[in-house]
Amino acid sequence: MISSPIRILGIDPGLRRTGWGVLEIDGNRLMFVGCGSVETREHMALASRLLAIHAGLGAVLDQFRPSEAAIEQTFVNKDGVATLKLGQARGVAMLAPALFGIAVAEYAPNQVKKTVVGAGHADKAQIQAMLKILLPKADPKSADAADALAIAITHAHHRKSAALAARMKAVG
Repeated sequence: MISSPIRILGIDPGLRRTGWGVLEIDGNRLMFVGCGSVETREHMALASRLLAIHAGLGAVLDQFRPSEAAIEQTFVNKDGVATLKLGQARGVAMLAPALFGIAVAEYAPNQVKKTVVGAGHADKAQIQAMLKILLPKADPKSADAADALAIAITHAHHRKSAALAARMKAVG
């Protein structure tokens, strides 16, 4: 039985810059497809920034047609207002694939780092170094795009257990 490659969209949500990365998995093989970021300007109204994130991710979804998506979970920091705004951007970023009928898996930042680098407290330079090894054709222009690719890689490695957990949650 021959299976077709599965295309995954990874999303690193942010109000200033939302990173995205698309890869395909075929068995155990990872293949880079594309990456980038959706940027907003600080002077824009919050609703306009959220709309820009939605429109940008919608264009990515329309162009690359992933079958699965994953996003990084929000961590709470000391600035409650910033955390709330990040949560709003994250909600919009989750909505975009959902409108295309794509379920969105969620991964903690430490799980992403541990999956890609092998250590849960890896820094961005370590993640980018591993991306060069795992996806040699990838050339992310921002840390957010690199993080999004790392999230997609994490989903590629954990997608079966994430799907099982989602089914279990739905049942019960």
